[in-house]
Amino acid sequence: MPSTVRKRTVQRAEPATEPVEWLLGGDPAIRWQALRDLGNAGLKTAERERSKVAQEGWGARLLGEQASDGMWARGMYTPKWTSTHYTLLALRDLGVPNDNAQCRRACELVLDRGLQPDGGVSYPSRPSDKRRGEACISGMSLSIVSYFQIDDDRVDAIADYALNEQMADGGWNCRRHGGATHSSMNTTISMLEGLANYARFRRRKRTDVRAAMQRGREFLLEHRLYRSHRTGAVIKSEFTRFVFPPRWHYDVLRALDHFREVDAPRDERLVEGIAMVEARRGSDGLWPLTYKYHGKGFFDMEQVGKPSRWNTLRALRVLRWWRT
Repeated sequence: MPSTVRKRTVQRAEPATEPVEWLLGGDPAIRWQALRDLGNAGLKTAERERSKVAQEGWGARLLGEQASDGMWARGMYTPKWTSTHYTLLALRDLGVPNDNAQCRRACELVLDRGLQPDGGVSYPSRPSDKRRGEACISGMSLSIVSYFQIDDDRVDAIADYALNEQMADGGWNCRRHGGATHSSMNTTISMLEGLANYARFRRRKRTDVRAAMQRGREFLLEHRLYRSHRTGAVIKSEFTRFVFPPRWHYDVLRALDHFREVDAPRDERLVEGIAMVEARRGSDGLWPLTYKYHGKGFFDMEQVGKPSRWNTLRALRVLRWWRT
């Protein structure tokens, strides 16, 4: 097993802008996470700011788009990116308090309409047309219903499905039942985030969940987050873009933020990814939004090519984690 790394390996440039102050001038969704992860404020102060996410700014705008039937855009998984599934995913990322009644109501729809006989989640064209779950959708759904703390045995069924779908190389692939023999970075990050939220919600010391997460992270490490384990070549150029919201897409910063969130060992195979994060910082001390995935959203939180509070927040907390 590779040794872990505790020492700083990348020199930090002196920023021209005070990033944390800039973050604290943003939306409540940014402010509360900056206070929690980067500031010196106590947990109560951060939670007080978090309570505003559902009342002001981006979070309030998304909640305001919910229809009387509990859905968004009249669809569970489509249209992208305004459907119920992807709106709940965004509200999770914003940090809407997990006891929010609107979100919990929509989570019940995820379980009622999406859960399949094998314990996975998918959305067939007709509710009566039952079929198997889809791994990527299931991972995201597990993350959503766990984050919003839906106390339902069906949540445990999705977690069991996630464990059953793990492949021999340690990751996951939504095309496994179509013949795929190698895991997908996209599916794997969704499953890892889902299992992390599930473990946090249920607070159970399930050794099978911990072991599955460790194997999934090892799969990412074997690829140094974005390289072929055989040739060393970059797997896909989009893995090196820092995008928010990522939807179902994988990238290096999203992966590093997961390693940070679970406080994984500082493995030497993360060094190249950390160096990439450092290199993307602008002379103003901030990180730009480098790309936006095609599809209709309710509104844009940030503009491509401009300084991004989301990328700056995530990059700074990843670098702080790496150095501790």
